[in-house]
Amino acid sequence: MRLPDEPELPLQINIVPLMDVILALLTFFIMSTLFLTRSEGLPVDLPRAKSAVSQQPTKITVTLDPKGQLFLNRQPVQLQALEAQVRNLVDQKQQVLVVVNADEQVTHGQVITVMDRVRQIPGAKLAIATQRP
Repeated sequence: MRLPDEPELPLQINIVPLMDVILALLTFFIMSTLFLTRSEGLPVDLPRAKSAVSQQPTKITVTLDPKGQLFLNRQPVQLQALEAQVRNLVDQKQQVLVVVNADEQVTHGQVITVMDRVRQIPGAKLAIATQRP
């Protein structure tokens, strides 16, 4: 019960705890984004060269359509000739990425056969193309 001669206190909102929560969230997001960067090696200062050329890995695409037909870089190819034609495209001094695009209706055995042929080629790295749901 308030006495009539007591002064009325103004209402106050204390924002210090709110600022603590915001600062904690900001710190969390800053720290988590630092871990999202992908580093391929140790951080070093690379030397500069005027003759430097960026090298992109060669990409070869092997496709199996729903009918089981085989294509190499959009050109039809027989399974027996696949290994020889990929070897012709592979440079022995550089790694080559061979991407296998197989329709989901193609049997597992056909995909494994193609992958086995590609894995026998030195300098060829194998990747399987997928689609996000």
